[in-house]
Amino acid sequence: MTNENQIQTNRVFLCGTVESEPVLSHELYGEGFYEFTIGVIRLSEQKDVLPITVAERLLEGRTVTVGEKVAIEGQFRSYNKMAENHSKLMLTVFVREFLDPTASYPNPNTVELLGYICKEPIYRTTPLNREICDLLIAVNRAFNKSDYIPCIAWGRNARYCRSLPVGTKLNVGGRIQSRQYVKKLSEDVSETRTAYEISVSRIDETEF
Repeated sequence: MTNENQIQTNRVFLCGTVESEPVLSHELYGEGFYEFTIGVIRLSEQKDVLPITVAERLLEGRTVTVGEKVAIEGQFRSYNKMAENHSKLMLTVFVREFLDPTASYPNPNTVELLGYICKEPIYRTTPLNREICDLLIAVNRAFNKSDYIPCIAWGRNARYCRSLPVGTKLNVGGRIQSRQYVKKLSEDVSETRTAYEISVSRIDETEF
């Protein structure tokens, strides 16, 4: 897969406010990679706080400080991290470019994916009878790697997705959202955690 095709299959745009300053995460081939978070406001005024990863070369000559407005273009990526003696899927927005944060953007949080269903969809209804379908989408990346992106579809999109077989190729559009949940660790101990996923606004079968 060429670099250009890689970009076309996984595209993210975010414009928001820095919530935490960059901290060195890891080094790869002698280059440092930093992590920070940004807050992006929804139309509902709720805020999604999203993880960002950026190479040190993109930070040269600039500072990223808490409260600063930033606009970025990149990709939604996944990686596995060992936690509690098992592998945990981690998600982050990998920055390809910083954009002008003062420009006018119609939507501060957009994602476009081209991938395929790699796990059987899970369809359910809420106590208020709202239809939901959980999907795991695999998006191919260079060097024979893939990103595994959790997606959640609602209403008619959920009905559309529920019977799609594993391997179906999809074009998915939506936004990245953060969601807190409580994980029970034992009878007496629980922990509040944050999940990241694509809230699907548009989904179609495709060939690519």
